[in-house]
Amino acid sequence: MKRHWRNISHDEESLPDSDSDTRSTRKFPLTRLMAFSLFFSLFLFSLTFLFPHPPIESSPTIKALLQLKQTQQGDVSDSVELQKDKLLGGLLAGGFDERSCFSRYHSASYGKGLSGNPSPYLISRLRKYEALHKECGPYTESYNKTVKDLRSGHVSDSPCKYVVWISYSGLGNRILTLASAFLYALLTNRVLLVDPGADMVDLFCEPFPHGSWFLPPDFPLNSHFSKFDQKSDQCYGKMLKNKATTKSTVPSFVYLHLAHDYDDQDKLFFCDEDQTFLQKVPWLAVRTDNYFVPSLFLMPSFEQQLSDLFPNKETIFHFLGRYLFHPTNKVWGLVSRYYQAYLANADEKLGIQIRVFETGTGPFQHVLDQILACTLKENLLPDVIRKGDFVNSSGKPKSKAVLMTSLSSGYVEKVRDMYWEHPTATGEIIGIYQPSHEGYQQTEKKMHNQKAWAEMYLLSLTDALVTSSWSTFGYVAQGLGGLKPWILYKPENGTAPDPACQRAMSMEPCFHAPPFYDCKAKRGTDTGALVPHVRHCEDMSWGLKLVDSFSSQ
Repeated sequence: MKRHWRNISHDEESLPDSDSDTRSTRKFPLTRLMAFSLFFSLFLFSLTFLFPHPPIESSPTIKALLQLKQTQQGDVSDSVELQKDKLLGGLLAGGFDERSCFSRYHSASYGKGLSGNPSPYLISRLRKYEALHKECGPYTESYNKTVKDLRSGHVSDSPCKYVVWISYSGLGNRILTLASAFLYALLTNRVLLVDPGADMVDLFCEPFPHGSWFLPPDFPLNSHFSKFDQKSDQCYGKMLKNKATTKSTVPSFVYLHLAHDYDDQDKLFFCDEDQTFLQKVPWLAVRTDNYFVPSLFLMPSFEQQLSDLFPNKETIFHFLGRYLFHPTNKVWGLVSRYYQAYLANADEKLGIQIRVFETGTGPFQHVLDQILACTLKENLLPDVIRKGDFVNSSGKPKSKAVLMTSLSSGYVEKVRDMYWEHPTATGEIIGIYQPSHEGYQQTEKKMHNQKAWAEMYLLSLTDALVTSSWSTFGYVAQGLGGLKPWILYKPENGTAPDPACQRAMSMEPCFHAPPFYDCKAKRGTDTGALVPHVRHCEDMSWGLKLVDSFSSQ
């Protein structure tokens, strides 16, 4: 089976020290223990008859042997527990070459396990999906057959159907939409294939153990991705307008336009009746810049399966994100070097993600005022003593590392100066750090996106997080880290809001452009008021997000 069509280079010199491949050596402690146990049992058996008195446990030799046995059993137990942690409680599959993607198994050593436990059903479905991907992935016999059908426009009875994710929009949007597409693939027993775009291969490791998730370069629709829009004959919304969807006429592929500018016909994707038709289509190509998961929870056909997959509704992106998105070795080098240099030794770590949507050159004083008002009021940062002499307290002071991310360096400089020029009221030592300040968003620049991905990941490793309204960058960080952030309200008219921020009700991202339509009643409705676990977002009143319980904390 042909699997690898692209050579991915890794900057080995930039990588953190790695554990050697332990899959072969993992056998030996168990083998030695089994041999030792057999020998020890025979030895004890013989001693029982030869030396009935005193008790064998009192012999110094036997004591030493017993202690050695207990130590080896402890080592095996620790090894099993370590392996469990590396696999995130079974969320991740084993069997990967660790050197090909250090982040997959090393992230657990950074003190960030999962927030909660994945359900047994989710773990089972992921293993089944991996088997399906192995059977239907690029260049398999089934894939080659369905591609041949795609070229001819023929629809056959293939066991393999596909969702093709088209690379689109900024990095935060891409991560959120890719997770959405994967969940849809799980729910509909489809295989997810990813348009590599300009830089996806340089950002993310392969998540599936037995085949690539990237579309091959000879996939027949590759050259059409940039041309697909709502006017395309293959667009589902246009097909509905033209009444081109019938039970007897099933196309070989359909384009789903689910971006922010989609219309009422495009939004019918979220109706069960329309899913019945789409289930027959072998190839679905989707372009979106929305985290559309909340609307999947409003569809009766998916309701039970989603409930079984995610008993805690607000863990969807947290679990799927930790399963799918592993930084490449190049990006992991950026993460690990920065973390070890500036964050690892701090007693506490606070992340502050700043995204300013205003025009003009920053930094803006009202944004700085808002950041300080939020962090001081919520006791995320200590106040400073602006008058009087500094008194050195006895003992080692508590340290807090503050990781700030922004396109501008101005906010970091001002906060850093404040804590350099004045002592804190609590005696804490505050370190302020900013990995990069790129000036402006450069979506198509590879190194810019690698730094952005590294910064999202670094933010996810903090203990508490402050994010900016409407920012998918912040959504990714909070979801990966399993954090409920304090969200900075969007400033209006150049004035810092009062209050400055509020605590998020869940760690889930916000669906910015949801449909407001009742599929059964066939009329408009408030989709944020239909079920208790789908609510309007804190930072965007018309958006939707998932919550486990409607709570402000």
